[in-house]
Amino acid sequence: MAASQPWPGNSRRQEAQPLRALLVEDQPADIELVERTLRDHGFEVTSRAVQDEEGFLTEVRTGPYDVVLADYNLPQWNGMEAVSVLRREGLDIPVILVTGALGEIKAVECLKEGAADYVLKDNLTRLPDSVRQALREKKLREENKRVQEELGRSNRELEQFAYVASHDLQEPLRMIASYTQLLAERYRGQLDDNADRYIRYAVDGAVRMQALIDDLLTFSRIGNHGISLQNADCNEAVETACKNLEAAIRETGAEVQYDRLPVVVADGRLLVQLFQNLIGNSIKFRAKEPPRIRISAEKHNREWAFAIRDNGIGIASQHLQSIFGIFKRLHTHEEYPGSGIGLSICKKIVEQHGGRIWVESAPEQGATFKFVLPTLLARKQGRNV
Repeated sequence: MAASQPWPGNSRRQEAQPLRALLVEDQPADIELVERTLRDHGFEVTSRAVQDEEGFLTEVRTGPYDVVLADYNLPQWNGMEAVSVLRREGLDIPVILVTGALGEIKAVECLKEGAADYVLKDNLTRLPDSVRQALREKKLREENKRVQEELGRSNRELEQFAYVASHDLQEPLRMIASYTQLLAERYRGQLDDNADRYIRYAVDGAVRMQALIDDLLTFSRIGNHGISLQNADCNEAVETACKNLEAAIRETGAEVQYDRLPVVVADGRLLVQLFQNLIGNSIKFRAKEPPRIRISAEKHNREWAFAIRDNGIGIASQHLQSIFGIFKRLHTHEEYPGSGIGLSICKKIVEQHGGRIWVESAPEQGATFKFVLPTLLARKQGRNV
């Protein structure tokens, strides 16, 4: 066989790109052609060849590889099964099929099953570009994974900070609130009007700060130690939420109606809190008429879609996304009390369960808060992806 012309960069060894390749191949001549093609196009190849699953498994467990170049059909093994082995081992090594005639239908099936690419042996000139593309995609996956891990770590640290800070603030704030309330009770009317007003401001501020810290602690706790998934009856969750809101429901004449709701896979405590916050939100932002709240659920494919519809004051279109932000308020405290964390808690609970939440509304036309939760089947499949 005539010697190949060297790739120009080979004259400067330091420019060659190191490549650790594991070949799933039983033909020495094909192995030599693959290695020579890669070397002639800028790779400094270090390779090993295996012919069966046992040898492949030994190699990927003992030595780091950048890429797997696998023949599709071997006497002892189907090279495409390398993808399944790598997945079981939790290894992200791109697999490129280097094979004879494969056929378009089979090639597409292999790509869907996880092969990075396929190159025919009679057209090996495509192989170097295919390897470079596979390595670029792997690098992007690694970078994305690193960013996600850093983001997750940062979020956990922020949640821990919020919890510690809020927890440590509780005791001194409780003392401030207690003594300002004592001042209000014992000295009201004994000083001038300004003093009474100042004391009232101090008491109000301390009480509001206590409520804010309690809500912040609640927000930081959600998912901080994981969630306990079990069969949770949404009917019972709504009943408990309404009992917790009994005083507000009685005071406003609110009416909460709901169809027969499903049993979902969720953390029961968080499910109660989710319904309680959304029902309480509808009661708080009521119009002149007594609140009318209707809760329903429908199954769509692998999700349960819930809707909580009310006849309240509604929400302007420009605020439909932002209201789920923490501390986001659309009204002054004098108009509507609260910390502005309630809907953020709802969003966090739904997302902790793998769902999503949004609202549909217009001013003076009420609001419909919608959220979806995966069914048990969807969650199982999601863990296997």
